[in-house]
Amino acid sequence: MDKRITHWSIFLLLSLTWGSSFILMKIGMEGLASYQVASVRLVAAGLTLLPFFLKYIRQTPRSKLPFIILSGILGNGIPAYLFCLAETRIDSALAGILNSLTPLMALLAGLVIFKAPFEKRQLAGISIGLLGVVGLFAIKGVSTGYWYYGFFVLLATVCYGVNIGLVHHYLKGFSSIQLSAIALFFCALFALPVLIGSHFFPLFAGAQAPWKSLAAASTLGIFGSGIATVLFYILIQKAGTVFASMVTYALPIVAIGWGLLAGEDITWLQVACLGVIFAGVALVSKK
Repeated sequence: MDKRITHWSIFLLLSLTWGSSFILMKIGMEGLASYQVASVRLVAAGLTLLPFFLKYIRQTPRSKLPFIILSGILGNGIPAYLFCLAETRIDSALAGILNSLTPLMALLAGLVIFKAPFEKRQLAGISIGLLGVVGLFAIKGVSTGYWYYGFFVLLATVCYGVNIGLVHHYLKGFSSIQLSAIALFFCALFALPVLIGSHFFPLFAGAQAPWKSLAAASTLGIFGSGIATVLFYILIQKAGTVFASMVTYALPIVAIGWGLLAGEDITWLQVACLGVIFAGVALVSKK
């Protein structure tokens, strides 16, 4: 019971953190280009965990470093750029629907790449949760003017799914802080040249410097990538790949919470869809 409470606590904390990432990306792109927001996010995340990188890098077997670096690229690097690029054209509602394909991608990656077994109950839970997400956004309405930009989000979910299986099958035995620090350090290393080459730093020399956007992107990196990645690795290792991937189903709930704070109304149909989402998650997590 104590373990289940811990798993659900991490689940809810991740949902709150990642559910707030969409609004932070939007604020970041008010004054910065999409690739600059993604790069700031990765550099900030890498710097946040830099002391742990210096501690753990010498303790990590060289044979495992390629897997850890690949995990960082799939779980943070590529998706950071894909999501920012997608949200230049599509709204967060459509991004939320497509992002909810992550549990399905994790299940497929486990079956096809890692030859992992699964239970019918897990597939049923994923389907129920996805139905709740689609219903939630169908009620709210989705702008599909640039729907093809949604393929960037779809590609990001593929990266997430493969990364979840990679961590579960090849990186057991490592602490979550060790994996996160090393993975995000190399992501930051790859992102820094993008910032330098995009004339990012001269933007802050003038009177119209986009400090607000920088603060949003940095917050996104520190919490949405740095701290959240540590928690996500813990959830994968302790609760399993499918339950960890179901975090994406809770993100719309956080989005609705932000809407309530902004004065938006919530209907009983939306509450019913939230109940369907939780039912799906509970079915997956059931022993």
